[in-house]
Amino acid sequence: MRNFRLIAVAALMIQLSWVLSRPLLAQEAPAQDQPALSGSIEDQVKALDKKVKELQKKAEAQGIIVVTQGTGGTGFPETGKEILWMKSADENVILNVGGVLQADGRFYVDNPKTEPTNTFLLRRARIIVQGTLFHYYDFRIMPDFAGSTTVLYDAFLDIHYWMEARLRVGKFKPPIGLEQLQEDRDVEFVERALPTQLVPNRDVGAQLWGDLLGGTVTYYAGIFNGVPDAGNVVNGDKDTNNDKDYEGRIFTHPFKLSEIAPLAGLGVGVSGSYGHERGAANVPTYVTTGQSTFFSYLATTIAAGGQSRISPQGDYYWGPLGFLGEYVSSSLDVSNGAAGKLQRTARVVNQAWQTAATVVLTGEKASFIGVRPRNRFDPKNGNWGAFELAARYSTLKVDGDAFPLFASAAVSARQAEAWGTGINWYLTSNVKAVVDYEQTDFKGGAAAGLGNRPVEKVVLSRFQIVF
Repeated sequence: MRNFRLIAVAALMIQLSWVLSRPLLAQEAPAQDQPALSGSIEDQVKALDKKVKELQKKAEAQGIIVVTQGTGGTGFPETGKEILWMKSADENVILNVGGVLQADGRFYVDNPKTEPTNTFLLRRARIIVQGTLFHYYDFRIMPDFAGSTTVLYDAFLDIHYWMEARLRVGKFKPPIGLEQLQEDRDVEFVERALPTQLVPNRDVGAQLWGDLLGGTVTYYAGIFNGVPDAGNVVNGDKDTNNDKDYEGRIFTHPFKLSEIAPLAGLGVGVSGSYGHERGAANVPTYVTTGQSTFFSYLATTIAAGGQSRISPQGDYYWGPLGFLGEYVSSSLDVSNGAAGKLQRTARVVNQAWQTAATVVLTGEKASFIGVRPRNRFDPKNGNWGAFELAARYSTLKVDGDAFPLFASAAVSARQAEAWGTGINWYLTSNVKAVVDYEQTDFKGGAAAGLGNRPVEKVVLSRFQIVF
């Protein structure tokens, strides 16, 4: 009898919890439908169990919340993060309201007068609303509130009746830079390397893309308004001329389906773009990994014609090891519009490349979407998460034809050469701490155009949470 009393008490507690949660559920049955607590203990337990199951079904009819490591049944790529998704019972509506918060620190060693102020800052503070409607229509809206300003980064619809041919329209990342296409939450360093300065950040347009040959080949072909190197928005997301940029990428994992395990994580590809840009808003400015400007065009320089980019790229992941490399060449026709008329036009070709390597010290698998720790940080039980070491080298060279008519040697450097190292601490798959050291050497850019700009040495830190 004691066991039956315990069962009855537990059942009554369940009943009480469902009663208290009524406001969160659909309308419940009238009071007269509640089971009467009479008869034997066994009968009471059976009646309460029946009622609990009925209430659970009603809750599921309203929607359920599931925890997933990936997509939650949507067409979005795997994330490697624990994310809460809300689903309707028929799965016609799948929704996630999440976000990314990155609290950074930038501290310049030696800190000469030419460098920015040492500071803590919110690098990214983003709310992400994404989901799938009726199985085939993905959407994503992602504004950023960092810096006490609001910037819309993503706002797109993705239609995927066939995974081999998907249509994406709206504002999103064009398919050019390899590291740029990596999600901000997944990059191994606090800031991306110098080649990212030569590729577009976000643009408005339409893109056809898909996976072929069992997912071993992914292609992208799009038409966009066109933005300058590292650009996110021009003219309020509207084009400044009738010309459009044509952009494409093909990336393959040739051994993905093979039995050669050490080669399964090898990926290689190439991307490119071509278009026409005009006006002062379409000339770029380049910054270091420490986020200080080292090259800018003269105020009288404008974009005056063709713009093209090409980028061979690749990555490799095997066990705890990861490698990433890319080369970018970006060319732009520019003119000096001093005194209100074009004096001369030149084609400026800027080039950059990088190589980066990582190793997960705790043995977890490295990947393009970050590291998933085997054990979450829990010092009480001796669990410390995952640790990853990272190192990279990158360089960006500005075309000599940019000087002196289109850019000033007294302000802008001809070349930046950076190397960095860092450690990533994955407390959980959603929480990460990063500390990097980056050093950048320059050619040119000193005051009065004599000598080299001072070496930039910066310690970067980040505490990140994804939800």
